[in-house]
Amino acid sequence: MTRLFWVRHGPTHAKSMVGWSDLPADLSDTAQLARLDAALPPDALVVSSDLSRAAATADAIAGSRTRLPHDPDLREIHFGDWELKRFDEVEDQDHIRAYWDNPGDIRPPGGESWNDVTARVDRAVARLIADNPGRDIVAVAHFGVILTQLQQALKIGAYEAFSHRIENLSLTELHWDGAGWTARTINQNL
Repeated sequence: MTRLFWVRHGPTHAKSMVGWSDLPADLSDTAQLARLDAALPPDALVVSSDLSRAAATADAIAGSRTRLPHDPDLREIHFGDWELKRFDEVEDQDHIRAYWDNPGDIRPPGGESWNDVTARVDRAVARLIADNPGRDIVAVAHFGVILTQLQQALKIGAYEAFSHRIENLSLTELHWDGAGWTARTINQNL
């Protein structure tokens, strides 16, 4: 069995769609980081997205755990032309509504669809499991990344997955038994 402990990076305090922009995380809540670190298996491997907000969060909770190289396939959704815009700043309101209301093949201009993100993250997770069979893995990533995996574990549609909150510095624990995923904890705040 492989246990994945998904951690969402520390807050950026941005009030817009932040995908591939490399904004730093606010890691000033050292007490919460310490509680998160204590809740994670001491012998787990730690991996993160290559974006600094995830990498810095992973470094803050890694402790003596083995740190794997950053994985760009664990990046957030690529919002393309919508990057760093608020929902109401996007000119084509029908397009952005369709993107969030019917997640699947709809893409932001120059960005990724939900199905693109899911395929990219699935590749990363399959690679992690194949390279580290039976190991506990702490993966520090982003809202959309974690939701792609939660969708599979809960066997729900993308729209239903979006109804879940994944807060900054929260823990979502998923187990892989070789045949499928099971969700153990979702959005646990410590």
